[in-house]
Amino acid sequence: MNDPLCLEAAWWETLVTALGEFAGGNGFSKALLGLSGGMDSSLAAVIAAKALGPEHVLGVIMPSPYSTAGSITDALALASNLSMPTITMPIADLMETFKKTLAAAMTPESEENDHTEENIQSRIRGTLLMALSNKKRSMLIATGNKSELGVGYCTLYGDMAGAIAPLGDLTKTKIYRLARWVNDHLDRCIPETVFTKPPSAELRPGQTDQDNLPPYEQLDPILERWLNGHPSLEQMGREGFDLDIAETVINLAVKNRFKILQAPPVIALSDTTLDKSLF
Repeated sequence: MNDPLCLEAAWWETLVTALGEFAGGNGFSKALLGLSGGMDSSLAAVIAAKALGPEHVLGVIMPSPYSTAGSITDALALASNLSMPTITMPIADLMETFKKTLAAAMTPESEENDHTEENIQSRIRGTLLMALSNKKRSMLIATGNKSELGVGYCTLYGDMAGAIAPLGDLTKTKIYRLARWVNDHLDRCIPETVFTKPPSAELRPGQTDQDNLPPYEQLDPILERWLNGHPSLEQMGREGFDLDIAETVINLAVKNRFKILQAPPVIALSDTTLDKSLF
């Protein structure tokens, strides 16, 4: 399993070791995380189960009216494969309570659903996870990746909540690389459907990440190149990047850099780790 020439093996060993040491160094023997049935939370759960023992990692499934049956099934299948305990906490009633509470403060022009309602879903989940973290004395693991954190496709006080974001220095394409490697070495613990379905936050009907972002195969190399020295658009064009997509990615990164300053720490796997010194 430990091929010294395999980059994925190096990532795996670093993430498992660092997460275990971080938890122990901060007085935690248990952890929890939100399980969405997506790739990020699936891989984070596998890493946590290896670092702390699956019996010490709680997977929290928080379906909304927009969660697909397949995502719930994938989350439960992953937990079963890992022998990891789960708890299911539907959030539909909480979403409705927030809507009613906010109604008096809304103007007719602001009543239509937009990112506000989407972010509320994420923040409801963050609140539930933090409550469980407090009550159970368990470390909350944030599951965001470098691609999403880097361009601000994440919610403050929602999916960004946590003591550490172990995947925060891996882009989405690298997440899939590592997950495939993990499956090849750990009895295919991640359901194959997690690999094949389009990435989605499932905050509205039929949503996919590419409704808001360029395809990760294009976004990721642009983001990592920009983090490595902040080249001009002209330079990126000379290097073969699509200028329109590069401009979109860079503008998102700059516009949302304030989020990075409030993000949980990540486990460094590269020379372009997201932190305030990069801005």
